[in-house]
Amino acid sequence: METIFAPGTGAGRAAIAVIRLSGPAVQGLLVALTGALPAPRVARYVTLREPGAGETLDQGLVLFFPSPQSPTGEDYAELHIHGGQAVVNGVLTTLARFPGLRAAEPGEFARRGFVNGKLDLSQAEGLADLIDAETEAQRRQALRIAGGALRRRVEGWRASVIEACALVEAELDFSDEADVGGFDRGRLHAVLAPLCAELRAALREAPASERLREGFLVMIMGPPNAGKSTLLNALARRDLAIVSPTPGTTRDMIEAHLDHGGLPITFADTAGLREAADEIEKIGVDRVLARVETADLALWLSAGGEAMPDAVPDGVETLKVSTKADLSPPPEGWLGVSAANGAGLPALLDEVARRAKTRLGDGGSALVSRERHRRALTAALAALEEARAGEKDLEFTAEDLRSAARALGRIVGAVDVEHVLDAVFSRFCIGK
Repeated sequence: METIFAPGTGAGRAAIAVIRLSGPAVQGLLVALTGALPAPRVARYVTLREPGAGETLDQGLVLFFPSPQSPTGEDYAELHIHGGQAVVNGVLTTLARFPGLRAAEPGEFARRGFVNGKLDLSQAEGLADLIDAETEAQRRQALRIAGGALRRRVEGWRASVIEACALVEAELDFSDEADVGGFDRGRLHAVLAPLCAELRAALREAPASERLREGFLVMIMGPPNAGKSTLLNALARRDLAIVSPTPGTTRDMIEAHLDHGGLPITFADTAGLREAADEIEKIGVDRVLARVETADLALWLSAGGEAMPDAVPDGVETLKVSTKADLSPPPEGWLGVSAANGAGLPALLDEVARRAKTRLGDGGSALVSRERHRRALTAALAALEEARAGEKDLEFTAEDLRSAARALGRIVGAVDVEHVLDAVFSRFCIGK
């Protein structure tokens, strides 16, 4: 096993930089750099010197965590040094020359922690989401998953499946024994019925948890010159989109990512919906109509109450917004806003946030936050429902139960995960 190292903090000028190390060569490296092996789990102020040459690299803190009580399950250390780029580069160059060390790949620290049982696959995914979290609700959801909420629930579900398996396997293995009574399917149903109910409840919450990771998508739509780009700039509080009185100026969708009330909300400025004047504008309009099908909400903007065209797909949740409310009052049933003086913008944001919270929740009860989880849970539920169905031979029931256990195991990485490990851990930054 090679020893790996990588910066644990971002690039650029900073007060402190952290360099992480993990592997069998950590102890020897620390002795070579500092002259002695630090006491475990105690921060020690040291002078870091280049091995052999003795040149001072920096002064800082070193922490050592011996195996197996470490984040990776291996000998692990952190160097807390000054954050100047020359200092960091000097230390990294020295580490690269040390025998047995190499730079870590993206996610390699977390992957070693997974391999050594320090976290399961769902916790690793939650950790990745925690790094990417931009809002309070996303942080809350990611922290819940990274803390093992899904793992603990899956363990409980698997325990119920194993209990059901034991009932069936006992009948299959010992049915010819005189003191073993006939198989009671009622006992099997008593175990599986509440389990299936729990899985169905978790799957009902899955769309909200998955959507919270991606954000609530709001499409700003309307005819040309309805004030779409002006509204986007006002909501983002900066000039993102070009504002022009010339119809058809907006060709590509421009997005603004907002954190409102702890919820991730993305507003997308779109091309004006009209009969396109040229081929490029037509492409822009077609993209709007295709994207709106995946949106959570469409804001239909109009300065004069113009109706939404039939081209917009049915079933898209829509909020009617009357722009330029400083010049004329909104029609009945429309929310009036004015990007010029800000009138109505807080009310618009609050209404969008209300709908977003209804759709996304607050992340506090999230479990199934990824499509991978949902597919595995769906497969487990299908196998359990099959096990409950009819008066089939017990051999088939036993196989259904084993299939359910395997599907649940895939969620936490207990079985059949080699093909997804690269995809999961490659999303991490280097040093995590």
